[in-house]
Amino acid sequence: MNSFLRHFTISAVSLAMLGGCATTTNSTSPVTPSISSSATSISSPANISVPLVTPPRAEKPLTLNQIMANPDWMGILAQGAYWSDDSQSVYFSRQAHQSPVRDYYQQSLSAGEANQLDLSLLHLADQQHGVINQAKSKKAFIYQGNVFIKDLQTGDVAQITRQNMAIDGIRFLNNGDLAYWQGNNIFRLHQATGMTEQIAAIEMSNEPKGVQEPSSYIAKQQHRLIDYVALQHTNDKKREQYRGLLEKADPTLSAKPWYLGDSEVISEMSLSPDGRYVMLALTDKNYSWRAEHDIMPNYLGKDGYVDAVPARARVAEDAFPGQRLVLLDLVERTKKDITIEGLTGFDEDVLASVKAENAKAQGKTYKSENAPRLIQLMQDWEWSQSAMQWRDTDNQLLVMLEAVDNKDRWIARVDLQKGKLITEHRLHDDAWVNYNYNQFGWVTGTDTFYYLSEESGFSHLYVKSSSGNKTALTSGKYVVDNVTLSPDGKHLYYRANKEHPGIYNVYRVEIASGTNEQLTQWFGTLDYSLSPDGSALLLTATTATSPNELYVQAIGGEIKQLTDYTSNDFKQYPWQAPQVVAVPSNHGAGQIYARVYLPQGFDAKQADKYPAVVFNHGAGYLQNAHYGFSGYFREFMFHNLLTQQGYVVMDMDYRGSKGYGRDWRTAVYRNMGHPEVEDLKDGVAWLATNANVDNQRVGTYGGSYGGFLTFMALFNEPELFQAGAALRPVTDWAHYNAPYTANILNTPDIDPIAYERSSPIEHAQGLQKPLLIMTGVLDDNVFFQDSVRLVQRLIELEKPMFETAIYPVEPHGFVQPSSWLDEYRRIYKLFEQELK
Repeated sequence: MNSFLRHFTISAVSLAMLGGCATTTNSTSPVTPSISSSATSISSPANISVPLVTPPRAEKPLTLNQIMANPDWMGILAQGAYWSDDSQSVYFSRQAHQSPVRDYYQQSLSAGEANQLDLSLLHLADQQHGVINQAKSKKAFIYQGNVFIKDLQTGDVAQITRQNMAIDGIRFLNNGDLAYWQGNNIFRLHQATGMTEQIAAIEMSNEPKGVQEPSSYIAKQQHRLIDYVALQHTNDKKREQYRGLLEKADPTLSAKPWYLGDSEVISEMSLSPDGRYVMLALTDKNYSWRAEHDIMPNYLGKDGYVDAVPARARVAEDAFPGQRLVLLDLVERTKKDITIEGLTGFDEDVLASVKAENAKAQGKTYKSENAPRLIQLMQDWEWSQSAMQWRDTDNQLLVMLEAVDNKDRWIARVDLQKGKLITEHRLHDDAWVNYNYNQFGWVTGTDTFYYLSEESGFSHLYVKSSSGNKTALTSGKYVVDNVTLSPDGKHLYYRANKEHPGIYNVYRVEIASGTNEQLTQWFGTLDYSLSPDGSALLLTATTATSPNELYVQAIGGEIKQLTDYTSNDFKQYPWQAPQVVAVPSNHGAGQIYARVYLPQGFDAKQADKYPAVVFNHGAGYLQNAHYGFSGYFREFMFHNLLTQQGYVVMDMDYRGSKGYGRDWRTAVYRNMGHPEVEDLKDGVAWLATNANVDNQRVGTYGGSYGGFLTFMALFNEPELFQAGAALRPVTDWAHYNAPYTANILNTPDIDPIAYERSSPIEHAQGLQKPLLIMTGVLDDNVFFQDSVRLVQRLIELEKPMFETAIYPVEPHGFVQPSSWLDEYRRIYKLFEQELK
């Protein structure tokens, strides 16, 4: 699969453009380079040599106190930027580090500084999220839990509700009325009269039985012998009969409640465009994200006691029961349970081979059995759209579903009359279906829908019509994401890394012709949003040495910078831009992309070889070897500091990383920590050959998944690194969360082989080199208990070469600058002691 991993030969010119060869001390804005043939050239995958360029020399060396200080010194950057309704300005917020509140701003596209918005006027500001009516004359939105409607012609804003119970969702109906739902109740605001009508009241309880005839001997006797009791019973029946007649005859009453039983809760609901149908996803009410024993102790509680803080369940115990779909017809007052038989492969035993392997290891035989699989609405980590998509012009409904076993994702049409699902698209993966790249929706005014799929091995964009014809709008060995339908429904906009895995730009494709067009020419990373009128792009963009700033680009026009919040102190420092290199794999992986930082005054031929540090990024499925500013900004500065102290630093996108397609992602299936360590071995070999590194003086470190990988390297390849530091590390995958871990390793009860193969605590006996373990006590992602269990294991194994550091007030992502400083002082000390 890796033939697509084209290697960029970085010239001195292009490095200067990235801020890597010059100190632009007089610059007042980040460099905004574009890709041109003069700046870069694409060579074949076989050409893996790279001309390493000596980095800039800093007259004032970095200090740990500076780079681990409150990051506000780098600048308080714009966050959450979005377009105004008229496409003439943008809104964003800024929030100082550790500040509990944020400030909101409006920036005009024309000129001038951004205006800070007064708190009393925030409800009048254009809102990022909302719904537009079919006439495109009004926008409804939720602000502070209440509903507002804005007239898009006049700009007038009217508040519709004022209450303490928050509104959960809104939509305009086809006739212009506004519907909103609150809890399990749905309301309709009639535009003609202004009346608010409750059109659905859904009760998750059993329907009241009404007046019952006496059934026991004593009850019958009471009614027979006591006239008063019998009279009361007769009157109750008459009142009940009257209420029934009144409900049918009185047009002023709201609709009767729906009673759906007391065993489930509503996970999600969606209302059809005409207000007739409600689709519900229901979940067993006894399921909980945690059990009573799922707590972590806060030893520094504000009252002086140890506080028991609720924590999530572990994958070894989390048994999600799936969801079921129910359709309510509010006009005919019918309820249909949606059957899943229409999902292709709904009953396949997709884990048969895994179960057989584990059974064999236990001396047993597994016999495959087909049975209905558990399903749920698709849960994507990077999208906010609903997994239920109605076509605006009529009652056509698509739902995106995933199997709880993680092997299938379906887009299905709902037959509203028969209560059935009809498979429109099935995406199957023997490993696991990606939890990113799942956008889908209707193309306006057509019977066609678009969707992303990894079926080719890379995330690409497709359209499919009701006639069943499917068309790929993009193809190639690159990744497509962030899809936006243009206001006129003619184009689909998207982001992709076509030129290089580490360079992202914005494109659009004409749906009718399939013609693709590149819109931005950015050398780095960016994200975008399309203006409401479709005329321009709002870009949040970075280069290797420049953090996020906001830019705007008219379609077909030039890019224009909107914000400049990076501090002068940060901009004027001669940061070394890492060079992105392609490391050849000796383990069948093709090429592994990595960032390389070189020592000041680097000499590839000097007699004394350099020590080196290999950084392991977190999350597993994350991309860091790109040409943009790293999300690990402290580590970026720390790596610059290390180079000033004579180290070479490498940061690899090992297998499992994001941005390289399906096969790269799933290479770690049931085998976490092994392909990645192979890639680290190839990285160390590359450093020895190309960067004059002494392979006997290489250390490694990383946090979260990077900490896990540090363990796996030191435990299983003890000669690879001479020291390692594991921050907030996973030590046993059975203790991590279900949504992430069950994708990659299945579940411990089904696939114990994968957990034992992939969990560091099972390999701890291999430790031979110095190890530093650092973790936060209040980490609700990777529990403090993870490190406690491994420490005890190492003690019992009589391993004297490890040390621990705990941080009593820190969650998974540290917050206090003093904690960051202490942590990195220890890491630096470890490397200085063991690698020099």
